[in-house]
Amino acid sequence: MYTEISFPAIGLTIDPPRFFEVGPLKIHFYGLIIALGLVLAVMYCCRRGRQFGLREDDILDGVLWVTPFAIICARAYYVIFQWQTYAADPISVFYIWKGGIAIYGGVIGAVIGIAAFCKIRKIRITTVLDLVSLGFLIGQSMGRWGNFFNREAFGAETDALWKMGLMNTAGEVMYVHPTFLYESVWNLCGLLILHFASKRRKYDGQIALGYAAWYGLGRAFIEGLRTDSLYWGPFRVSQLLAAVSCVAAVAVLLLNHFRPHDPSGLYVNQKDAE
Repeated sequence: MYTEISFPAIGLTIDPPRFFEVGPLKIHFYGLIIALGLVLAVMYCCRRGRQFGLREDDILDGVLWVTPFAIICARAYYVIFQWQTYAADPISVFYIWKGGIAIYGGVIGAVIGIAAFCKIRKIRITTVLDLVSLGFLIGQSMGRWGNFFNREAFGAETDALWKMGLMNTAGEVMYVHPTFLYESVWNLCGLLILHFASKRRKYDGQIALGYAAWYGLGRAFIEGLRTDSLYWGPFRVSQLLAAVSCVAAVAVLLLNHFRPHDPSGLYVNQKDAE
């Protein structure tokens, strides 16, 4: 169990609380930050929805539809690659309040939910993925600060200038890579780049591909620094998935770059023409 967190480069030492109590309720900062990230992502998507040909009602209904898929798959992803932890007591698979979810599982679940929602509502899925991928970056950038409050998702020990110190209950300090911070900043940069790129997109799906390439590239490197990775044999699952998704997305982006694209083919322009 770690207590104080320090950043020697800026002379900062803090002991952030993991939770606070409101009457009989115990509110964990991890869950609060995840919820805040979701709210900000939804607000952003609602604000920009019309630029993608989507109504606010579609976005709000989609959130209610997709969220259960994301939570279930985030848990399933973690459990599958940590089955030895749950094999002796399978019912503990459902104890999600004790921790154990994986962001890649959440993204996969969200995409499955989006696909089902779009089929039912007869909305172009690539358009929705373009907008939602921007929301993903908001949620992921915010969500990593939940890891900060939980003292988790950090990297291996290092002597780098930007190291983070973790003090245990015995007063011993270990200096590690603040990988939660790396990923939060990387996602924020990706959001800024893709936000402006989305205003000049040439075809539906372009921003979603950009998200897969950007997030995959960053995660492939950052995951290699972490000490809590999920493994599939000798491979870090999320690192392998990130690298593959990055390469595939870049390949499709390059192929589409050399193809002509008619602006009238964009979903938003088709909706405007109706």
